[in-house]
Amino acid sequence: MLDIKTIREREMDVRTALQTRGSDFDLDCILELDMERRSLVGEAEALKHERNVVSKEIGRLKKEGEDAAEQRDQMRAVGERISKMDARIREIDSTLQGLLLEVPNIPCAETPVGSDESANRLVKTRGEPGSFSFTPRSHVELGEMLGILDFERAARISGSGFPLLKGHGARLERILIQFMLDIHTMEHGYEEVAPPYMCNADAMTGTGQLPKLAEDMYYIKSDDLYLIPTAEVPVTNMYREEIIKGSLPIRHVAYTPCFRREAGAAGRETRGMIRVHQFDKVELVKIVEPDQSYAELEKLLGDAETVLQRLELPYRVRELCTGDLSFAAARCYDIELWAPGQNDWLEVSSCSNFEDFQARRAGIRYRNSSGKTVFPHTLNGSGVALARLVVAILENYQEADGSVVIPEALRSLMRMDKIQPRS
Repeated sequence: MLDIKTIREREMDVRTALQTRGSDFDLDCILELDMERRSLVGEAEALKHERNVVSKEIGRLKKEGEDAAEQRDQMRAVGERISKMDARIREIDSTLQGLLLEVPNIPCAETPVGSDESANRLVKTRGEPGSFSFTPRSHVELGEMLGILDFERAARISGSGFPLLKGHGARLERILIQFMLDIHTMEHGYEEVAPPYMCNADAMTGTGQLPKLAEDMYYIKSDDLYLIPTAEVPVTNMYREEIIKGSLPIRHVAYTPCFRREAGAAGRETRGMIRVHQFDKVELVKIVEPDQSYAELEKLLGDAETVLQRLELPYRVRELCTGDLSFAAARCYDIELWAPGQNDWLEVSSCSNFEDFQARRAGIRYRNSSGKTVFPHTLNGSGVALARLVVAILENYQEADGSVVIPEALRSLMRMDKIQPRS
């Protein structure tokens, strides 16, 4: 959530920034309500001061045995005016809060300006897409040949968009989760968290999923809870409405399943495991001091990249332009894996700095070195998402007969070198 003071004092900068995001949000209503509120607060405070002064005068008159009826009548009228003003201020506060929750974050100055993904900036490429002496198969075909993916049964159970992994496929995913958690906890210094898989509306609002992305969330009406779209929500909200004790940074890693309706993505990449409604993910979350947040973003990106480097998968990093940023992000890097069976790059991680946007929404604060209570910066990134990682492993490590070589870094955990097609 943006600070109302920032909108007021840097109005043109905020308007320009919103335009670069392609946002048509009209700030006029916020500024008009803010002006009315400040006027009412000033007037109400003056009346309260007057009431205090006159109340002392009434006390003096009573003590001296003089009539104070006129002053009491005057203060009754003043009290009624104050009550009406306070009621209007509360009404404005509620309306302003709702409006501010709908304003997207301001991109940082270094974010490339552009209207869509075509303006995203290529930061780096690591590894070369492999060449094949045969036409590479998709993970769907490979999964069926190996007997590790069963989309037909998954559809009978839950409908389209839900994967079913079996045998070595299920084992591969489980091993990948352990592999990533071990790297991030033992080498990168993250504390592991096992959070709830459902959150309330306050938590979803705190990280920016609500109200903007309500249609993409799975909502359980009877319990007034949402299935989490990412571990970012419960892990960041661990500190909601708190003044954090101790020093920053805080670094957490969590494995969870993730649930997304993807209501706006009907018909896109619906076959296989590219775009699904349920997938597993290892998520990295940081809460840091503001002057360290962009250095911490680079470290976060490097932590996620380490996983792909160990698996020897070709990937690239792109910085998102203003028009392609998520609602809450100020700056974001996407990591994309090459998938030869798709002949395309697949996003497996978004590493984002939200600055104090989420902390303001969630009421997360800490005491800085001067002892002042301020909002920290929050960051997160996938470390990494499982479904597309499995796709990339299957498609990059496939052989002509349909077998898939296990990446060397996983062989001791998998206790095998290769997954063979079913006989």
